[in-house]
Amino acid sequence: MRLLSLLLILLVCAAGPAVAGSFEDATAAYERRDFSTALRLWRPLADQGHAGAQLRLGRLYYDGHGVAQDYVQAHLWFTLAESQGYAGFPGNAYSQSYRVLVTSRMTPAQRVEAQRLAREWKPTPTR
Repeated sequence: MRLLSLLLILLVCAAGPAVAGSFEDATAAYERRDFSTALRLWRPLADQGHAGAQLRLGRLYYDGHGVAQDYVQAHLWFTLAESQGYAGFPGNAYSQSYRVLVTSRMTPAQRVEAQRLAREWKPTPTR
């Protein structure tokens, strides 16, 4: 399962647009298993609405890498990434697959909370 997850992440990275700076730095940190740095760099991008960063942030929360494992937060970020598609892929199969996986591990109350957070989410303006 870990190998499959890593392969999916690498595929998403290869399919995504070339984004200089924090996104690439965070991806490199993730690949080095420096999850706290990846989180620190991806979080502001995800907050601003970057679908690739949202997808990866969801993975950090799903796996509990650099953060406490939190299925509600994972579901939130996968839902947000899926709603935009990633790299022009309508329906975003990557985010959708991850969201379905995390949903299967959540309680009904957790699902309701994640859906509420997604409905209320607003992007942070860029500085």
